[in-house]
Amino acid sequence: MKTNTSMNLSGNTGRRCGAIALLALGHFLGMTGCTDPDEPAVSGGAAADGATTRAPTNRVEIPSVVRRNLGLTFVTVERRQVARTLRVPGRFELLPTARREYRTMLPGRVELLVDQFETIAAGQPLYRIDSPKWRDMQQQLSEAEAAIGRLETKVETFTPRLAAHQAHQENLRQSEVVWEERVAQLESVRDAGGGRLSELAEARAAQATASAERSESHEKEAELDADFAETQAELQAARTRRAFRLQSAAAILQTTVDALTSVDSTQSMAQPMWRSIEQIVVRAETDGTIESLGLTNGAWADEKSAVLTIVQPNDVRFHASGLQSDLGVLRDGLPARIVPPTPTKAGRAIDLQDTMSGTLALGLTGDPDERTVDMYVAPDRLARWARPGVAALLEIVTDATASAELAIPLAAVQTDGLMPIIFRRDPKNPDEAIRLEADLGLDDGRWVVLQSGVRDGDEIVLDGAFQLMLAMSGSIQKGGHFHADGTFHEGEH
Repeated sequence: MKTNTSMNLSGNTGRRCGAIALLALGHFLGMTGCTDPDEPAVSGGAAADGATTRAPTNRVEIPSVVRRNLGLTFVTVERRQVARTLRVPGRFELLPTARREYRTMLPGRVELLVDQFETIAAGQPLYRIDSPKWRDMQQQLSEAEAAIGRLETKVETFTPRLAAHQAHQENLRQSEVVWEERVAQLESVRDAGGGRLSELAEARAAQATASAERSESHEKEAELDADFAETQAELQAARTRRAFRLQSAAAILQTTVDALTSVDSTQSMAQPMWRSIEQIVVRAETDGTIESLGLTNGAWADEKSAVLTIVQPNDVRFHASGLQSDLGVLRDGLPARIVPPTPTKAGRAIDLQDTMSGTLALGLTGDPDERTVDMYVAPDRLARWARPGVAALLEIVTDATASAELAIPLAAVQTDGLMPIIFRRDPKNPDEAIRLEADLGLDDGRWVVLQSGVRDGDEIVLDGAFQLMLAMSGSIQKGGHFHADGTFHEGEH
């Protein structure tokens, strides 16, 4: 055991020498602050006799100032299924439905009303289009309205025309009846041996003319009925054309046909809305953020040119790549956790316990070259740091029925020689840390099981544990404290 320790010490000579220098400097800077002016100085002989020797301790003082200067952070002991946890890398990405692209529906000059990365609300104007083709559509709608007006007027004339024609037919019928009676009378006179044949011939000719005129009247009535039916068909077709054009205009303007045909009574000249629109204003259909602009302000755009793209930043999912060799334990519906990539809480890093939970969904296909399979998780709660393109890790519990064990991050474990150690914050005194020999179990490369020495809810030093280990290494029996500047001093104040 001594041989192994000596080998380890010689292998860490540089690091240990640096620690000794740090401690010596801290001792030098803290000598004044550690001396009690009311207490007499102790000679070297007295110290050698053990007059001021403290009892052995594994505690070190860590007041708030020291914690801040050394950057100490703590992690809570939690129960995890370490042996049944599979960890794979991945990244956040937008859902396929999170991005909406806006294009020009008509050619024209585009005036942008928003800036890139601007947050917009549904219904907010995005850009305007000054399009000659829109005015062509307005002209077509005007022509359709005029055609409908002419046909409606023509249809209205058929009623009096038909009434007049029917009255004319009645007159022809009565005239025909009169001539029929006249012919019958003359024929009776002739049969009696009287009358003139010329009168009978004239009467018969007049009867034939009245009958022919009545027949022509029936033909004209049929023509009138056909003309009426044709006009009604043309009117229906004109109304249909107008309806289609109104629907096209409503689709372009992102409004309804009723809104387009509504009349503003406050205006001096009442007219439908589609007549008064000079420029097309495109509005946002949903809330979101302007991701990109495809045109410069005032540019002339052709039909279907990309103007801008809006995204919903919160519509994200986590996309990870797992090994195909793990397909034996992977399946849809497994509980999963998205964790930050750095196992620390120090500095500007994301807190390692700021995680998100979700349910695993396996991709439909795999990569035969990389031997991977796609995995997707939609977080139940979206953390502040979750953004498209941000890398993270996916932890998958392959067996939820397995018992959970007490575990801490592997980064919290330090090695003093061959001994793994941890620093547990004293539950009764948060300004003290207790050095413990770590009784380690299984680990998954990020978390490690502690088989003894800790309980649920205990706080373990994470960042700064290495500095504590250096300060107490080889002198655990002496104990000590840190000064406000972060330097360590053995013994009490």
